[in-house]
Amino acid sequence: MSEELNNKKNGYSADNITVLEGLEAVRLRPAMYVGDVNTRGLHHLVYEVVDNSIDEALAGYCTKINVSILEDNSIKVEDNGRGIPVDMHEKEGRSALEVVMTVLHAGGKFDKGSYKVSGGLHGVGVSCVNALSSHMKVSVFRDGKEYEQEYSKGIPQYSVREVKDSSKTGTTTLFKPDGTIFTVVEYNYETLCTRLRELAFLNKGLELIITDYRQKNEDGTYVSDRFYSENGLKDFIVYLDGNREKLMPDPIYIEGQKQDIPIEIAMQYNTTFSENIHSYVNNINTHEGGTHLSGFRRGLTRTLKSYADKSGMLEKLKFEITGDDFREGLTAVISVKVQEPQFEGQTKTKLGNNEVMGAVDQIVSELLTNYLEENPKEAKLIVNKVILAATARHAARKARELVQRQTVLGVAGLPGKLADCSDTDPVKCELFLVEGDSAGGTAKQGRNREYQAILPLRGKILNVEKAMPHRVLDSDEIKNIYTALGVSIGTAEDSKALNMEKLRYHKIVIMTDADVDGSHIATLILTFFFRYMRELIENGYVYIATPPLYLVRKGKQERYCWTEEERQRAQEEFGESGVSVQRYKGLGEMSETQLWDTTMNPETRTFRQVDIENATEADRVFSMLMGDEVPPRREFIEKNATYANIDA
Repeated sequence: MSEELNNKKNGYSADNITVLEGLEAVRLRPAMYVGDVNTRGLHHLVYEVVDNSIDEALAGYCTKINVSILEDNSIKVEDNGRGIPVDMHEKEGRSALEVVMTVLHAGGKFDKGSYKVSGGLHGVGVSCVNALSSHMKVSVFRDGKEYEQEYSKGIPQYSVREVKDSSKTGTTTLFKPDGTIFTVVEYNYETLCTRLRELAFLNKGLELIITDYRQKNEDGTYVSDRFYSENGLKDFIVYLDGNREKLMPDPIYIEGQKQDIPIEIAMQYNTTFSENIHSYVNNINTHEGGTHLSGFRRGLTRTLKSYADKSGMLEKLKFEITGDDFREGLTAVISVKVQEPQFEGQTKTKLGNNEVMGAVDQIVSELLTNYLEENPKEAKLIVNKVILAATARHAARKARELVQRQTVLGVAGLPGKLADCSDTDPVKCELFLVEGDSAGGTAKQGRNREYQAILPLRGKILNVEKAMPHRVLDSDEIKNIYTALGVSIGTAEDSKALNMEKLRYHKIVIMTDADVDGSHIATLILTFFFRYMRELIENGYVYIATPPLYLVRKGKQERYCWTEEERQRAQEEFGESGVSVQRYKGLGEMSETQLWDTTMNPETRTFRQVDIENATEADRVFSMLMGDEVPPRREFIEKNATYANIDA
């Protein structure tokens, strides 16, 4: 039988290849374009529309952007830019506005004459938002007129038309996400605020206002926030480091242009032991780093090392200083604007342009050298901080080597309290980090021994936010976590990175009591993962179990409840008389069967996967929750707490 006939017989030939026209591909595979069809993808729609307005700001034509969440969870974005062109597009034979809104990869950002640099990562653009919206309306104000066009699921409902005379300029986009595509259609106000705040810091002088027409304040006004930064990244650093004790009064600020690449950097040393460097390209958070980050690190290390050597402060040090030592306790934000960024990496957020490395390295070397010479007092504080970091790293080496030795022993070297599973395939295996021996015992009895392992943790683990690195590795509970996971510390590229080749579980589940103490312990563990094992989170391996708060009973009827509202509803279906309510204060209060049924059984449990949607905000929140400053922590807990009793 010929290959052609065989392929036809198997039902796979040219006849089976479907060419999707226009925006049909976006609606068929939405996750390919906006990430997913859940909360992240939903909010990404807003970011794409706002990015169009940001492009106008980058070009120097927009000073104000208004974002509104309307009562029905539709979104309106208004700017005072030039307004999208509405004249006839010669090649397409229709209005340029319609082309921008309905054709993939169409827009001014692809024309170097319109925008020198552009926000937006891969040109997904506003046309995808249109395709994934049940309804969209765009109003354009330019040339003394107002124009409009409406769309349904990406399809124009009429040609672009003139509405009336207008002296305004700008674009207003109103859209409602398609509920047949998105599993979640309710916008989170705080999530949008976080991104708009970030954009204000990254684009100094730009005013961003958000209003939520679903919520009112006590005085009857709608909930609203305004974000504006006069000083850009200097303000960003002050915001990020607000909960840390700073080493010098003001951030170091570097701004300039090399090789036609605008570069802006702000940095601040603090008394903590973690490195927090956040990098951006054209307003996009490049959390995988790239050439701009490499250039910054190279310029920083060489410049500080040269200054420290010349100062004579390193003469008594008996061991070599490394690049890591120069970045301990450093918070920095790097923002570059690149005309044609080349992205790579797993999530396409790693900058690959080689020319950027040299440009950033050069400007850091020049301007940081000037700063150190002009500010000798601050320079001495930095060098002393570096020497302290080097000394602590030297002390930490022995602790790390001990952890490494325990890890490479394999099964024989596993922690004594670990009840391991029989399967050895990491993809199938789950490790539950359980609060206390009592709950650990219940979990061990209730688990599926084939693929579920249990590691009880004694009390509250070390607060790594306040501890020096060698103290972290001295902690028995933390050593147990390292050895149970099978990971080692340090790779050829980064001495602090995790080597996950021998990771033994692809689901690492934090399972704590459903009360204030349980939440505190879960936060301590998450802080440890964020600061020392971030790769686990970034690879999607970390989860939080959700045990129920209540068991409502009436006769033989039972219902588990995870919220106060669910408990109230259960008591109303059951009726008031003869109803008993059991409040689970701890996992140990459940039988092994109850714990399995509600929290551990893959068929019935609910896990929350931990991800880092915004690394800068996560950094700030962890430093605030686990740091020394009580007032901001109390304010955050009072605003977000699920429980009545607050212990700051």
